[in-house]
Parts: sequence; C-alpha cells; structure tokens
Amino acid sequence: MRSTNDSESSSGMIDWEHARGVAINMNRGHTLTATERMRLDEYYRTLVGRCIPIVSKYMGIELPSSSVETFAFDRVDWINANLEAFKVMFAPIESLNATASGDRSLAAAMWGGLNRTVVSSEVGLLLGYLARRVLGQYDLALLGREPVTTGKLYYVEPNIVFIESTLGMPREEFRMWLALHETTHAFEFEAYPWVRTHFNHLLEQYFEYFRQDVDQLKQGMRGVKIMVERARNREKADGSWIEAIMLPEQRLLFNQMQSLMCVVEGYSNHVMNAVGKELLPSYDAIAKRFESRQRKRGVSEQVFARLTGMDIKMEQYRLGERFIDSVAAQRGHEAVKRIWDGPMSLPTMAEIRNPALWVARVVDAPPVTRPADPAVLNSDPEHEAPVG
Repeated sequence: MRSTNDSESSSGMIDWEHARGVAINMNRGHTLTATERMRLDEYYRTLVGRCIPIVSKYMGIELPSSSVETFAFDRVDWINANLEAFKVMFAPIESLNATASGDRSLAAAMWGGLNRTVVSSEVGLLLGYLARRVLGQYDLALLGREPVTTGKLYYVEPNIVFIESTLGMPREEFRMWLALHETTHAFEFEAYPWVRTHFNHLLEQYFEYFRQDVDQLKQGMRGVKIMVERARNREKADGSWIEAIMLPEQRLLFNQMQSLMCVVEGYSNHVMNAVGKELLPSYDAIAKRFESRQRKRGVSEQVFARLTGMDIKMEQYRLGERFIDSVAAQRGHEAVKRIWDGPMSLPTMAEIRNPALWVARVVDAPPVTRPADPAVLNSDPEHEAPVG
C-alpha cells in the first residue's frame, strides 16, 4: 500500500492520507487474496490476448507490443493506483496553501484547518465513489508520472462481479465484452502514439489555465469576484457549470479535450459493437442491460454526477458513438479511421454533433497543407460550439 510522508500530508491544502483513508473506508471488504489476484491476472491477460487479434483485424493496425500489461484489482488497489493521478489533478488547488514567498496565502487563511479536513474528505469521497463504479480502466500514466512505453489495463473485480450478478450477465461473455472495450483503448493510444502526446499537451495547457485561476483566488475576495463575473457575463447559458467560470480560451481548450474523449470513447464502443455481435451470442442483451442501468441512476447519483462533472463523461459516450456510427453508416469504416491521421483530423464538438461537417472537411476535402496547431482550426467559430 502507498502512503504519503508526514510532511507531504501536513503541508498541502489536501491531506492525501486522510483522503485515501476516506476512500478506503468506503470500500472495505471484497478484497482479493494473493491466490485470487494471480488467477485473475492470468484470466484477464488471456481475455486481452484473445481481443488483440480481433481488434487489430477490424482496425487494420498492429499494436507496437504483442502484449498489454493487465491486472485484476479490488477497489483498494484501484484507489492506490489512481491516487497519484488525483494529486496531479489537484496540484493547482494545493498551491493555494502558500504564496511564492512561502507564506500562507489569503485564500489558504480563508479556508482554515477545518475546511482542509472537509476538502480532503470530499476528495476522498470522489475517489471512493469512483472506486465503486469503475469496471475497467486503461491507465495512460500522463502528466509527469513515470515514463512508460505502454499503458496498463485494470479490471476491478468486485465491481464486475456486482454488475454481473445484479444485471444477470453471462460471466464469460460480459468479461469479454469489457475486455474488447478496454483493449480498443490500448490500440487507440499505443498504435497511434500521437494521441497520447496530443492528449498530454492539452492537459498541460488546461492545468496551466487552472493554475492561473488559482493565482487569482490567492487574491482573496477580489479573485472570487472575478470568477463570479465570468459566469454572469457569459453570453450563453448552455454548457456545464465548469464551463461557466472559464475564459473563452479556456473553454476552447476544454472543448478540444471533450472532442478527443468523445472520439476515444465513441470509437471504442463502435469497435466493441462491430466485433462483439459476431463474437458473443448474448451481446445485444448485455449492451441493452448495461445501457439501461446507466439511464436509471438514482437521484443522489445524478446530483453527484452533475456536481463533479461526471455527467459530461456519459455524454462523451453517447455523442462520440453517435458520431462514429453515423460516419461509418454513410462512408464506411475506412472513412472513420481518418480520425487517427493526426490532430488536425480530429472532429470539433460542432462536427461531432453534425458529422457531415467533419466528412466534408477531412474525408472529402482535397489534400492541402494544414496548420500544425489544431487550435488554429478549432478557433474558427464556424467549427466550434460550447458543450451542451
């Protein structure tokens, strides 16, 4: 198990050991024994091994490596594996604790010790909630984490068993269904290395804007007022609450990230549907039950999703899959694969909502010299629209 040292735990705005403890306390039980872990590691490794040639044939491309690191997790394993990623995401908030001179900032003084505990608990709650929801994950190891040549696939066994039992899923077929989706993610990021680089570049820019916002919050009430004014002055009322406090350039970058994730998630679902229906006799029943479960979230779960922005991810699946399926139906899978040509071939959010725009720009357009920076294209208001 990982743990933060005392100085790290006590100096930041977030007590990561406390957050980790909250998350783990939400997920005690259903732990894997060493014997179960070894058996399941091999089992999921075998499933992924079966999926690789199937996905490779459909996508028409080979993985750089013939194997993908694959692990069976319990919920605590997942928490420990993702804790570092959470620290990276929340690093700008951590910087609220001190000014450049090392003194406590006004914003940090406003929060106070009690609120540090509250914030740490809320972060732990989010981490713990996700640990109970995630079935499979392709871990990219982005943003300054240890350099790796390939990502890692995680399968959270207690969650898979729960869904399998609750929805009456056929065990082997359901797990193969999951493996197809996650294996496709491995192809997207490893067979097309530019995707990982581009995604990392967008994240770095996004967090740089985030750090600038935090610097404003260090100014105390003046910084808070600036954020409030942004939301008030926004011309359109659509989009998420996250977008409401963004500057136009931040919103543009956010939309680029959203469009990329729409493509990544939508294409994985498309591949899963295309090959799964022939491979798995119960495929349609599995997909129908799983989709129905996603639609029937409880009120508290829906509120949580909206507050955390997780409802945006569900929208990514729907919009992205609709875009990919539409292009495939009109122009075939070869046209769809043009999304992997490079950053300039990625659709904007406006094009994801209207695939004909993307087909006209990328598939049917004559070869031209395009600008190297995708932001040049996405800055065109005719090509972009806020996420709704």
